[in-house]
Amino acid sequence: MLLLKNIGQVVTLDCGPAPRRAGSMSELGIISNGAVLMRAEHIVWVGPTKEIPMSELDSQPTVFDGAGLDLVALPGFVDSHTHPVFGGTRAQEYDLRCQGKTYQEIAAAGGGIRASVRQLRAATPEQLEDRTERHFQQFLAHGTTTIEAKSGYGLTFEDELKILYVLAALRNRSRLETLSTFLGAHDVPDEHRKSRDEYIRTIIEVMIPRVAQEKLAHFCDVFCDTGYFSVGESRAILTAARQAGLALRIHAEQLAHSGGARLAAELGAVSADHLEWIDDTDIEALRKAGTVATLLPGSTFNLGLSHYPPARRLIEAGVPVALATDFNPGSCFTLNMQIILSIACSQMRMTPAETITAATINAAHSLGLSDRLGSLEEGKQADIVLMNVPDYREIPYFFGVNHCAMTVKKGTVVINRLERT
Repeated sequence: MLLLKNIGQVVTLDCGPAPRRAGSMSELGIISNGAVLMRAEHIVWVGPTKEIPMSELDSQPTVFDGAGLDLVALPGFVDSHTHPVFGGTRAQEYDLRCQGKTYQEIAAAGGGIRASVRQLRAATPEQLEDRTERHFQQFLAHGTTTIEAKSGYGLTFEDELKILYVLAALRNRSRLETLSTFLGAHDVPDEHRKSRDEYIRTIIEVMIPRVAQEKLAHFCDVFCDTGYFSVGESRAILTAARQAGLALRIHAEQLAHSGGARLAAELGAVSADHLEWIDDTDIEALRKAGTVATLLPGSTFNLGLSHYPPARRLIEAGVPVALATDFNPGSCFTLNMQIILSIACSQMRMTPAETITAATINAAHSLGLSDRLGSLEEGKQADIVLMNVPDYREIPYFFGVNHCAMTVKKGTVVINRLERT
């Protein structure tokens, strides 16, 4: 049994059903000088410290007393869009962008996703596991306890499976909880530049059936955008994935207004991601479909662009909004959700409360996990982070700093930077 008590603010997110929309995204259910009691992997009680049910305590519970430390407890971040398995960085492309090259120019010259494909194909599974496991530890160290993890840097049958097998192996030994997404339609590989129809058939007829049969992924994703996959190609791939039992996600409207958002709504995708170039018709379609808008402002920031997703219009229209890092070696090389909250506040005019909702309960909903993750409630999984700030608003306000002092995953302390235990 683990007891956290005398926590300055316990941000419960216990404010109604998920996903949260519009005004409900600002309701955090904060308990001042609060406490959380955990038994095994689950929360058994949340409330004010002065009301701790002493009769529920074991004879020798592990107690962490936050008196005098100015701490905020909140649900572990749920990062619902990441690309964590790759063979190397693309720092040289970052340098080129600093010199004025665009993402599209670099990709056209053989860089971008295709550069990561070459690196991944050259890496062994052991090398990929080692690199990815180090990333997973950093997610935990920054307060993220659950991620969605995509394939997409293999783009052959064998190499896409290699990524998914790496994720399956790490799922069995890492404290970080992962849900895998098959993203064979991330780009068309070099060897199929003149035979893209053949590659798409391979995705539909070979890759998706194998992924579904072996239960290697929960979701299927497609990069539906200018220069990648058209709406028609994306519809064919996602329809095949849905028929195989995979839930749908989609990269949409990142580089141009491509029609991906409306396709997400048409097919009942659980999430449409990026959305920099959506219009009001797209927003209404997402609202009616109940599709989560997963915004990735770190990519816009890191690419040096100024056109961010219209978060305020989405929220005010009643579309459920989530936030994620888009951790990848090309466009957003960060796994720190805290900096994403800062960018969302300063560049998309989301409030601190809305960003926390977006990075916890709404992100969990987009992964089908809000019944057990994303809020601090009795019966839910004990995924909790302690931030070393006196007020939740300081998490995005005091930016560029890792505030995570403790990470609890399934009732076990996995990161502890505090001396008092």
